[in-house]
Amino acid sequence: MDIILCDYLYDEDEVLTLYNSVGWENYTHDPVMLKNAYQHSLYIMSAYVGEKLAGIVRAVGDGYSIIYIQDLIVHPDYQKKGIGTALINAIFEKYRNVYQIVLLSDEDNVGFYEKIGFKKASDMDCCTFIKQRESECV
Repeated sequence: MDIILCDYLYDEDEVLTLYNSVGWENYTHDPVMLKNAYQHSLYIMSAYVGEKLAGIVRAVGDGYSIIYIQDLIVHPDYQKKGIGTALINAIFEKYRNVYQIVLLSDEDNVGFYEKIGFKKASDMDCCTFIKQRESECV
């Protein structure tokens, strides 16, 4: 399987299909918000297998002291094939001089993130706070 990593040019149908494939309807119920979020992101990299968008990583932040991995999504058909790792490693390389790289994850993905070098905030005597707008979708 040949994976091509490249800067991402927004295609709404492609993005909505990818987000829906992993059940992230909290983004897809508002395509205008998602498009604006993409347009204002620091950096977006995609992974293609042939003509199909197989994965994406989206970073926000200042690019110097901090970046935040807002989205790392790999289509279920392509999970556990190294795409997520390749996308994260490309971000690590691009932002190798950044002081902090941060992300939020559900418990299902803790092992993956720890394997590639992330630590839980609680392991660093830190805690995480989130304030989220109420939404119809969870």
